[in-house]
Amino acid sequence: MIEINLNKVLGYRRHIEYNNGGTGMKVAVLIQDRCKPKSEAFRYLEKYAGMCGAECIQVEDKKCKILETACPPCFYRARLCPGNAVIVINLPKELETDMTHCYGLNAFRIFRLPAPRIKQIVGILGPNGVGKSTAINILSGAIKPNLGDWENAPPEWEEIISTFPRGELRDYLGLVAEQEVNIAVKPQNIDKLPKLWEGEVRGLLSRVDERGELKKYSNLVGVTHLLDRGLSSLSGGELQRVAICATILKEADVYFFDEPSSYLDIYERMRMVRILQDLAERGKRVIVVEHDLAILDVLCDLVHIVYGERAAYGIFTPARSTRSAINMYLDGYLPEENVRIREKKIEFLRGRIRGEGVGLPILKWGDMEKTLGDFSLKTGEGMVRSAEVVGVVGPNATGKTTMVKMIAGEIEPDQGWCTMDAKVSYKSQHVHTEFEGTVEEWLNLELGNKWRSGEFHTQVVRPLQVDQLVDLQARKLSGGELQAVSITICLGKEADLYLLDEPSAHLDANARMEAAKAIRRTMESNEKAAMVIDHDIYFIDIVSDSLLVFDGEGGKNGNAVGPLTLRKGMNKFLKDIDMTFRRDHESYRPRINKPNSRKDREQKIAGEYFYIE
Repeated sequence: MIEINLNKVLGYRRHIEYNNGGTGMKVAVLIQDRCKPKSEAFRYLEKYAGMCGAECIQVEDKKCKILETACPPCFYRARLCPGNAVIVINLPKELETDMTHCYGLNAFRIFRLPAPRIKQIVGILGPNGVGKSTAINILSGAIKPNLGDWENAPPEWEEIISTFPRGELRDYLGLVAEQEVNIAVKPQNIDKLPKLWEGEVRGLLSRVDERGELKKYSNLVGVTHLLDRGLSSLSGGELQRVAICATILKEADVYFFDEPSSYLDIYERMRMVRILQDLAERGKRVIVVEHDLAILDVLCDLVHIVYGERAAYGIFTPARSTRSAINMYLDGYLPEENVRIREKKIEFLRGRIRGEGVGLPILKWGDMEKTLGDFSLKTGEGMVRSAEVVGVVGPNATGKTTMVKMIAGEIEPDQGWCTMDAKVSYKSQHVHTEFEGTVEEWLNLELGNKWRSGEFHTQVVRPLQVDQLVDLQARKLSGGELQAVSITICLGKEADLYLLDEPSAHLDANARMEAAKAIRRTMESNEKAAMVIDHDIYFIDIVSDSLLVFDGEGGKNGNAVGPLTLRKGMNKFLKDIDMTFRRDHESYRPRINKPNSRKDREQKIAGEYFYIE
């Protein structure tokens, strides 16, 4: 939980006098999924309901509520509610007039908004569950902000607009109010597309093609070969490209892209970058929610950081330069706001020597081959050793998942060999669960008591915040929550080799870094080995000792080379896609060089496509 240690605190446009004479107000947010009848949290609040005589805490019709005029003792009792069911927040006094929207008593609230800008790409960076999607819904006109007054109908647009300072945002909201702006939104959950459109890709794209440019953009986005296929047959990356294409085919003034890089390989991500930048150059406003920091860095002109408490509140900061915003986010401290948004900074170690502590081979393979329909894969020879993390990189549809499945024993190679003595724990690419019960019950079933305490709890469960999900129903978890639990289950099983396929998918930027560090800690402390498939360069940089590099023609053939040292592997991988990375001189994070820039040319001449130092 984020604590802002100020004496003055805020509630919905009301103030109370505390016994100590100070003025201010606290806000209690009740997480309904954690406070259901028969839960420990419900019984706790039921016990203290009406205890003070003022009915600050109420239980009625099997629902709890905490009044915003509650006395200090009742706020203190609420703060101690078990299961993290109640979040009591202290917000800066200066935010009193900045509440943009609140969903109700004890419900999520959002403060301030990002500002769409003409001919610019504006990024939004922050954890899941703090209002990014709510902000998009407000800016797109799907939600009319209530300025914190959930008990009455939203105010008139004139009143809403007057609460924002003069500038880009105020002018933009004026256009929304007059319905003088056309909106196009690429949603976050692309897996729902097949349920919304049962036909072929061509039919969907033709329906939204408002400029008659289907041929042009299907080629640019790389979906021409998918036009005659049904949406239900597409992979995650293919669905993402179709969703991006459908969005840009609409004639709009403002384009919103919610996590556009998910499931895309680095080549496809850079292609997406160029397409979105072209939109901005054509005079469009573009807003992007993105967790891949390397892509956010090269894509955006400005970035708004949003921080807060998941499911409780979110605060948007003013726009900053992209480099400055990302470095502040990694540092975990916002100096202008005097707010620490993370206990520890995310660090990229300069000059880290990889693989020094690796041990004996755990797994070996040689000249494996596999043919699946029109696709063929060759692996060469390689090995994975104890205490080693092998990053697996390469374009989509070149056989990465196929090879991992052969190692896991899910499919048999047509030729070649693989030592199968190692016990394997495997997390698949697409995470889902049919488990009927809570996360706690699911973890108990899969891991026993291992997850509750000790080293594993400290190194994995707590950093991934899985301990905060235990009361939730497993089948109702968000994509990011399900990914965190799936990683935890994979790492918690007794095995010699851990195989994780795209563990960064659906995770926000902070959770990605924590997941990478959790994987490394698990392998190092237990002298186990891991193979990790991912497309996020930051993630790969933190987690990997060595790289298994795939090349080939997507959907037709693939070839695995390595494992190579991280330096050799990155140089081979990035040379194949004609891209170079440098290190930020402050944070040491990888940064994509602009194509044909002086730095790009220098590194290509030197053969250093990815600087380790």
